[in-house]
Amino acid sequence: MNDLIIIGAGPAGMLAAYAAAARGIDTLLLEKNEKIGKKLFITGKGRCNITNDCDISDFFSQIVKNGKFLMSAFYTFTNADLIALLKKNGLETKVERGGRVFPVSDRSNDVIRTLERIMKNAGAGLRLNSMVKKATKKGGVFHVELDNGEALACKALMIATGGKSYPLTGSTGDGYRFAQEFGHTIVAPRPALIPLEDMHHICPKMQGLTLKNIGFSLYQDQKKLYEEQGELLFTHFGLSGPVVLSASSFINHTKQPLALRAEIDLKPALGMDKLDARLVREFDANKNKQLKNVMDTLMPQKLIYPFLRENHLDAEKPVNSVTKQERALLCHALKHFSISIADTRPIEEAIVTSGGIKVKEINPSTMESKLVENLYFAGEVVDVDGLTGGFNLQIAFSTGFLAGTSVFN
Repeated sequence: MNDLIIIGAGPAGMLAAYAAAARGIDTLLLEKNEKIGKKLFITGKGRCNITNDCDISDFFSQIVKNGKFLMSAFYTFTNADLIALLKKNGLETKVERGGRVFPVSDRSNDVIRTLERIMKNAGAGLRLNSMVKKATKKGGVFHVELDNGEALACKALMIATGGKSYPLTGSTGDGYRFAQEFGHTIVAPRPALIPLEDMHHICPKMQGLTLKNIGFSLYQDQKKLYEEQGELLFTHFGLSGPVVLSASSFINHTKQPLALRAEIDLKPALGMDKLDARLVREFDANKNKQLKNVMDTLMPQKLIYPFLRENHLDAEKPVNSVTKQERALLCHALKHFSISIADTRPIEEAIVTSGGIKVKEINPSTMESKLVENLYFAGEVVDVDGLTGGFNLQIAFSTGFLAGTSVFN
């Protein structure tokens, strides 16, 4: 019988295995895939945005849901602690835009191999191709049944199975079922950090176009959910890019219809008066040109026709014929380019899952269940999520470490 069995060899499970085994606890990590860290492998477009370099106190403003719950986890195992642990075990890191921390090699596989080495050196056991079918507790002992019929037993059990995003990596929501069978409440999983689908299929006309340093706002029922300046990408289905992904985490999915609208400020550095003055200068300098041929000084070529069409402006009209009212409309459209949003992409395409095991049923100081003694949770399976920039992986690492150090304490 093992002291501790951990289900799920993602970042939370691996850090938990290391933290527990380093304390002399007989630890076995079970992974249903043929290799560990499968989802970690594809994060950051294969480069792995490990964490963020900001002060740990600034992490809480980047947590969308249940940030206070993470207080003990973040301060028990900080981003600085993580970077130091990786460096001690041979992985050098670098800091990029927005404080994002990556391995110097730009290879997520190097992060995975380092984490594997860390936990194995601590003495943790690992079994691959081991899918858990059922987990129960009887007489103070946990019984774990694998899909091949094998039965394992342990004194403490930890569920670190991830959410429901990217199911091909093994995140299929198994942990929710295990937790429910132990009496826990599951807050309905929904997609977070997910691209948006446009309602009127405007975006495909601009597919592949990236806009940098634009203002982006997302509204739901006319209420502003999110506002930020940054980068946006037009796709064959709608909108993606950092500002869009972050905005998606604030959508209230219980409202039906969703009534979402994205608004793009193409000239965030200019107020309406300065923008109008610029248009006057451009029009005076190009009096005989058509509107479409003057707009390329204000926006990328690929955006011109869809933008003018959506705002009912005649692309062929000579600028010396553009009325004051039309110029005012153009100014307003440049600051408020509106796109109706039909929905998010499916949860399977989300970077992270919002929702999961209800935090009120978990002790935030230990990650232990308040309902079942010696049952622990870590990572994305819990109802916490953050914005892009390395914050979600730090949630996984910190909650995993805290849980691993708390077993039998």
